[in-house]
Amino acid sequence: MNNPLHSEFKTPFKSAPFSKILPKHFLEAIPKNINDSLKLINLISEQDQNPTFENTIVKLQNSNSLLARNTSLLFNLNSAETTSELQNITQKIASELSNYKNDILQNERLFERIKYIFFDSDKSKLSQEELTLLEKEYKSFCRNGALLSFDEKQKLRELDETLVLKSLDFGKKILEDTNTYFLHIQELKNLKGLPNSSLNYAKQLALRKKLSGWVFTLDAPSYIPFITYSEIRSLRKRIFDAYSMRGFNNNNNNTVEIIKNIVSLRKERSKLLGYKSHADFILEERMSLSEKNTINFINNLYEKSFPFAKKEWEKLVFFAKKNYGINHLEKWDIAYVTEKYKKSLLKIDELELKKYFSLDKVLTGLFKIINKLYGLSFVLNNDIDRYAESVVVYEIYDEKNNFKSLLYVDLYPRKGKREGAWMTSYLGQKENQRPHISVVCNFPSPDKSKKSLINFQELKTLFHEFGHALHGILSNTKYENLSGTNVLWDFVELPSQIMENWCYEEEALNIFARHYKTNNQIPKSLIRKIKKIAQFQQGIQTIKQLGYASLDLSFHTKNIDKIKNIKEHEDQVLRKFQFIKPSKNHCLSCSFSHIFQGGYSAGYYSYKWAEVLDADAFEVFLENGIFNRKTAKKFEKTILSKGGTEHPMKLYKDFRGKEPDSMSLFRRAGLI
Repeated sequence: MNNPLHSEFKTPFKSAPFSKILPKHFLEAIPKNINDSLKLINLISEQDQNPTFENTIVKLQNSNSLLARNTSLLFNLNSAETTSELQNITQKIASELSNYKNDILQNERLFERIKYIFFDSDKSKLSQEELTLLEKEYKSFCRNGALLSFDEKQKLRELDETLVLKSLDFGKKILEDTNTYFLHIQELKNLKGLPNSSLNYAKQLALRKKLSGWVFTLDAPSYIPFITYSEIRSLRKRIFDAYSMRGFNNNNNNTVEIIKNIVSLRKERSKLLGYKSHADFILEERMSLSEKNTINFINNLYEKSFPFAKKEWEKLVFFAKKNYGINHLEKWDIAYVTEKYKKSLLKIDELELKKYFSLDKVLTGLFKIINKLYGLSFVLNNDIDRYAESVVVYEIYDEKNNFKSLLYVDLYPRKGKREGAWMTSYLGQKENQRPHISVVCNFPSPDKSKKSLINFQELKTLFHEFGHALHGILSNTKYENLSGTNVLWDFVELPSQIMENWCYEEEALNIFARHYKTNNQIPKSLIRKIKKIAQFQQGIQTIKQLGYASLDLSFHTKNIDKIKNIKEHEDQVLRKFQFIKPSKNHCLSCSFSHIFQGGYSAGYYSYKWAEVLDADAFEVFLENGIFNRKTAKKFEKTILSKGGTEHPMKLYKDFRGKEPDSMSLFRRAGLI
């Protein structure tokens, strides 16, 4: 009776009472939620009335509200504030959820009702959103085994359960490899080149470990400054090796066999469902539609960008040799030399630039930018329960003072929090329910002066994740299954990536870019240099991303059985995308969480596809003014509020008036 997960939360906005939720509560509540949901679904499937949208599809949407909330809480906490106990519980629950999903999707009587509504019922009175939901439900059943025989369904159930556990195990091993390693430095001479902010952060990490000197870890706020600024090449190599060998070490966290299992199981699953490959299965429900189209997209961008990348690389190699005596540029040199080259070429100092990006001012400025675009206001609420001390919670309201969302902002690294940045939700949006959105990043923790200075890439990351957040906050759909980021996967990055554009615009920078000490506005000369950053080494950056996309696809084609050695396969795929001979000790695939733990399998290309969409869409803002309310409101009405209620190409054309033009990406990148 003391388990808060057993009922609706009696809290402000029905927010999660994190301080009262114990790991064991999930073990008690979620199996009960599953059982209760299945009882409701059996009532839906066994009813005597003829199948209708209302008595079947609508009731199906309302059959698992507590389960959806509680599983969202569990999986989000397992990413942002995990423990070994929570990881073990998540694995157990994940297995039960896999069976639950299959119990629904393989319910023959329920599927017969949905099939009848889809093919034989009168749908003339259904709205576009309802038609989309009906099609999504029908396809979901078909794509999850509804048309299979009994034995085949049982096989699919086993495959799904195993895949879930393998994916969780992959993530657990990468987190352990990341958390275990640290570089301990005690001599001042080995700190040469590192900025004060990095040294202060390293000193804090050392104190936490009760060590003298400085400690550097593989978490982004520690690793990235070290690999970028350290002048000690041997130490750059040491920490780069550790980062690049995660999952590839000769220890219990090696992921090679897990990867082989995952890709093999994915192919087996797809073949069981009638597809040639996992890529064919996934891409059927993407804007690209097929593996062939995706490969053509990657090849088209590669052909256009490679000549630029090659010239950029040759200039970087020449610069490294001439100025730093590096005759053979290695991967652990790239970030360091690139930073020096950028400073020399563009006359821009990233460390100087950071002084204008104090995280508190940036966040306040970002709120002002969002207000200017969409009329949203952010109200700090210190009374809402949080899952970690450093998390901050805001109430969000529109111009008419209507409540839109709760927003959890979680910006700093800590033990138990996975690396990277992401947006998620603790409560989805649907009719009469506003969402609870979370933005999670890993920026440098505030120093003694309570300031956290972020670099330009981190600035873009923050805007990126808030773009995702806006997709959830401004969602206005009737059904949760179609709300917010519940869109085709290669459309989901448009709202996030378009927000990055404001990081380069003078009118936006003047709102938040102020010196952390003097509060002086960022000088125009620095803004001009920032604009040049947008085109700096875009050839290299483009082929790097295309390499990742090709590697992803290569693990999910019909020929994956030919992959005998993960490392050799990776080297072969990436050969044309890289200018440095691969090291035998490094294996990107072994820590490629996006495709083996996240949801990007056969879909990593979507980052570049979304860049095409965002470059094309942002041209409308450039034509009309980056804070033009009419343009922003149209983007909100046609994209952000619509979720997945219509096909994304239809939504995009409603905003842009035409299909996206890939040349807009090359125009922005200067690759013409």
